[in-house]
Amino acid sequence: MKFLDHLEEWIISFLMGGATLLIFFSVLHRYLASAPIPYLQDWLLTLNFSWAQELCIIMFVWMAKFGAAYGVRTGIHVGVDVVVNRLEEKTRAKFVLFALLAGALFTGCIGYLGGHFVWENGAHHAFLQFFGMDVGDIPEGPTTPDLEWPTWMVYCAIPLGSSLMSFRFMQVAWTFVKTGELPHHDHAHVEGVEDEASLVGEVLAEGEEITHVHLGQGDKEWAKSHPKDGGTKP
Repeated sequence: MKFLDHLEEWIISFLMGGATLLIFFSVLHRYLASAPIPYLQDWLLTLNFSWAQELCIIMFVWMAKFGAAYGVRTGIHVGVDVVVNRLEEKTRAKFVLFALLAGALFTGCIGYLGGHFVWENGAHHAFLQFFGMDVGDIPEGPTTPDLEWPTWMVYCAIPLGSSLMSFRFMQVAWTFVKTGELPHHDHAHVEGVEDEASLVGEVLAEGEEITHVHLGQGDKEWAKSHPKDGGTKP
């Protein structure tokens, strides 16, 4: 299951990068096409970017669904746990486990209902047509206004994202049963900058020491204002 450890990050990074580039080129096209530049304006007017906004909306919907699953795995979701944390350890564990299993059940139901909706919204017709089978009276399903994509492809974000979210709930619940720990996200933490932060802290501390010497403070005065430093001069 290691290939699932960073699945959400890969999907979200791809969608976010693609949406950013798409919006950038769409805006750039809009401004350059309105500029009276010979040949360039004529060529840009032949390009149609009317579908860009619709595609960006679809990409952000998919980002939101898989971002929710990422939030379960990393503990980013906000939880009102003031009362639960005041309970005894065994009682608290029961409530936490119940909440995790309830989340798994709820998102699993959403995934199932979403899959049924997608199937009835055109996926069934597409499946039969792909394998060369008789579609009968099964509806083909609607399409999006600009891209003219089958809407069932867009709505696949619901069963896929919700099912992954349910899996993450069960994964967190299993880890909690074995270790008694929940995923915790430090909102002040930025991955990859620990070393830089420690270096900045050292520089600031050294600067304070130099300032203290320049101000002419005595050892006792320095020790009172900086008890953790032991009151030593540089």
